[in-house]
Amino acid sequence: MENNWRESTWGKEISLEYGKRLQGYKDGIGKYRVYGSNGPVGWTKESLAPGPGVILGRKGANRGVEYSKEPFFVIDTAYYVKPKTELDMRWLYYAIKHYDLGEINDGSPIPSTTRAAVYVSKLQVPDITEQKAIAHILGSLDDKIELNRRMNETLEAMAQALFKSWFVDFDPVIDNALAAGNDIPEELKERADIREALGDARKPVTEEIQNLFPSEFEHTEEMGWIPKGWKVSTVGEEVEIVGGGTPSTKDESYWTLGMHAFCTPKDMSTLPTKVLLNTERLLTDKGVAKVSSGQLPSGTVLMSSRAPIGYLAIADVPVTVNQGIIAMLKQERFSEVFLLCWASCNMDKIMARANGSTFLEISKKNFRPIPFLLPDDDIRKAFNRQTDTITKRLISCTRNMKELSAIRDTILPQLLSGEIRVPEAEKLVEDLDRNGGGNGKS
Repeated sequence: MENNWRESTWGKEISLEYGKRLQGYKDGIGKYRVYGSNGPVGWTKESLAPGPGVILGRKGANRGVEYSKEPFFVIDTAYYVKPKTELDMRWLYYAIKHYDLGEINDGSPIPSTTRAAVYVSKLQVPDITEQKAIAHILGSLDDKIELNRRMNETLEAMAQALFKSWFVDFDPVIDNALAAGNDIPEELKERADIREALGDARKPVTEEIQNLFPSEFEHTEEMGWIPKGWKVSTVGEEVEIVGGGTPSTKDESYWTLGMHAFCTPKDMSTLPTKVLLNTERLLTDKGVAKVSSGQLPSGTVLMSSRAPIGYLAIADVPVTVNQGIIAMLKQERFSEVFLLCWASCNMDKIMARANGSTFLEISKKNFRPIPFLLPDDDIRKAFNRQTDTITKRLISCTRNMKELSAIRDTILPQLLSGEIRVPEAEKLVEDLDRNGGGNGKS
């Protein structure tokens, strides 16, 4: 390696400081992030360490590495890192990931990363100028990934808000009833008062869409008051519901020669956004197998049905699922976004039908009878039109995240080992931007 990087050990460069016990962080409302062994776990009102900083998991099977730009708190299952020499904190974050410090075990029954084992490990340290340049390149990619993730959260929230307004709160129907002077059912009075108080500040739909909604309600045994003319069915009658299973490990070719992803609730728990359209990442992730048959089509809505119930995702590639997932196949009448929003808004009804002694689980048998509201077809089509742009943007952002992650994961080990230098890495990133990656282009 032709560079002037110094040979060193981690014990000469950093100190791993223990986190502290903390109560109430899971439900905390403070402004400081709380980190545990595998990432963010809550909030608190007081920080333990200044930002920017690096957190390294200490105990447990999954011990992650995190970077915080702001002051933060670390509980006693993790370390926070203090430099002993002149080190750029963001470079330090990438270096700890590159040297797999979180993979170091002390051999105890509970997997742990000890300071003694870390401190004797070797590394190469560039001068501070090159550290900052490396951190800038990799950090810029991560910042773009985070921007796309936040955009996805916003888009998801927009779709959820529209679904809730139309099909849960019945805002357009209430508005029509108020305008016509029709009676509002007692159960909907509170919402009607809110809508009426808003006056001209209400966010109206177009007149064309508003006219699609009725101006009266009718009572049903299954769901109480619903818009007049709408019907009540069950999700099992309206949507094809399927489950999965774990293939036998005896047939190795089933796992190694396949062309699509095998997804479990654990895989869904690691997806970067709540509603995720990139199950294609499962094709290459470490420890996730490819299987050769039994795939569900792209556009399938996935919901974890146990351990825990309620992870949601939309597959944009064919996918096979295990027995811990209930899948809802999209169809012409109900788009993937409609079904996903329905599941999210009806999670209380889903949980009410769960049972189990060791952990809660909802079976397909108990899932299928859940009431399913059928709006007028023109209203359903209007919702699909309204959310079509959101869906396309979600897919675009997710694919951009994938492109950015791929180039970051390619150049990170090369930069941290000195295999490539900063100018070469900058050119790779410039080529990505020139081709649209990370710029929201699809």
